[in-house]
Amino acid sequence: MEGTMKCSANYVPLSPISYLERAAVVFGTRTSVIYGDIHYTWNQTRDRCVRLASALSDLGLSRHDVVAALAPNIPALIELYFGAPMSGSVLCVLNTHYDAKMLAMALEKTKPKVFFVDSEFLSAAEESLTLLSNIEEQPIIITITEHPTEKSKHVQYEDFLSSGNPNFKPIRPVDECDPIALNFTSGTTSTPKCVVYSHRGAYLNAMAVGVTNEMKPMPVYLWTVPMYHCSGWSSVWTVAAYGGVNVCLREVNDKVIFDSIVKHKVTDFGGSPAVLNMIANAQDSVKKLFPWTVQVMSGGSSPPEVILRLKKLGFKVMMAFGCTELYGLGTACFWKPEWETLPEEESIRLKARDGLNHFAKEAVDVLDPTTMKSVPHDGKTIGEIVLRGNTVMSGYYKNKEATEAAFRGGWFWSRDMAVIDPDGYIHWKDRSQDVITCEGESMGSKEIEGLLYSHPAVYEAAIVGQPDETLGESMCAFVKLKEGVEAKEEEIIEFCKRKIGNTNMKLVPKTVVFTDVPRTPTGKIRKNVMRNMTKNMK
Repeated sequence: MEGTMKCSANYVPLSPISYLERAAVVFGTRTSVIYGDIHYTWNQTRDRCVRLASALSDLGLSRHDVVAALAPNIPALIELYFGAPMSGSVLCVLNTHYDAKMLAMALEKTKPKVFFVDSEFLSAAEESLTLLSNIEEQPIIITITEHPTEKSKHVQYEDFLSSGNPNFKPIRPVDECDPIALNFTSGTTSTPKCVVYSHRGAYLNAMAVGVTNEMKPMPVYLWTVPMYHCSGWSSVWTVAAYGGVNVCLREVNDKVIFDSIVKHKVTDFGGSPAVLNMIANAQDSVKKLFPWTVQVMSGGSSPPEVILRLKKLGFKVMMAFGCTELYGLGTACFWKPEWETLPEEESIRLKARDGLNHFAKEAVDVLDPTTMKSVPHDGKTIGEIVLRGNTVMSGYYKNKEATEAAFRGGWFWSRDMAVIDPDGYIHWKDRSQDVITCEGESMGSKEIEGLLYSHPAVYEAAIVGQPDETLGESMCAFVKLKEGVEAKEEEIIEFCKRKIGNTNMKLVPKTVVFTDVPRTPTGKIRKNVMRNMTKNMK
């Protein structure tokens, strides 16, 4: 438009680096990180990140070179999420559950110049380097240790930081669509893909996480979400934007969670359905009371029964749908005031859905994969969840074919199946490959799984289809019972019949298997493993 111009006065490429810079100014003397006896302020965290960026630059890294990390949720990872991009590098945090072979796969794909490794995982990391096809191009290993006096053949993290210049000028992206991070998918059904995040997407998604989860200024955030998963759902950057406290955890269990909430007055955290179920079923000796409400964001398929139990313990759970390609968060179930006046069972059912797109996602829909048309808003017709917007991945790293397939028709195709309720809220049903076809009808597993969780003996449950000569497929339930409790297959099946009534008897499991429910390290149920088990059943 005439009289306007684009210049540095009105345009700066978006990057979460700016969240750290602002946090040091606005919240400088306030606590940024707590990890055991370690406490940092935002001034100290910014100083450590600048030194880290300087030290990386001194190694001669070029813009967009990859820096890898293998560590639990400790302060060094928070610093890497800022320090690596402030050096112009791209950070790739690897799954701490990977064995040497999987680590080698990830290193082969990303070819990092530097590899930060926590001492707990050093042996697996060193073994992985021996499996690389070109051992001449191995990354420099820098070890992260809680005991700096330990002898090591590698440079130690604190020494590396000390070598950095505190006056180093952070490198900003030339284009806000430049890469900031690489994240591997969970690999629930196939070899993990490597997803590229941009500075722009990270900036916007970090803010969306805070707004969506109703985060208040200066929150206290408990790190129960693995930082290797979807860049910690962007929450590392969110906490900086809000001037909050990162409470870091090396390990996650119900006792640590309750103890940390009370000790540090935690206000927010995120968790997979497995983590939420663990909290809901914690022993009375572990549970602790607190006179405030803790905001919880969860992806996946936590059943209404678990959400209700958590509500009674002082947690407000915001359900969401997401995946690695969406920076974690894709949609969220925004609560409506009128739901609070409904009967409790109906209110919780509505809150357990996956909701609508947040403000950084332009649109979400559920389409018929064949016709590419929206499914009816009837809460019954199943289609595939598709999204578009500024917080969708840039693409799959070095995999143009997979990127083009995922973006066909101008949408990102999630391979997750859902229905749309009459009020427009989506309700996740299953992964596309896990949908059960019974007498020609496509059926999801979420309702019956939620029903099973309401059985007093059930700790965890999952449903898959098993081959059935008459129906095509029938429901097979995998059930883990609570400790010290017994139940028989017939009892579980009769319980389901009573709950379902005559509405849809095809949902009733024909088989119940009592076993642990197999999950990926990020908490996703491995239904492909369960389906393979059903093939050998008679």
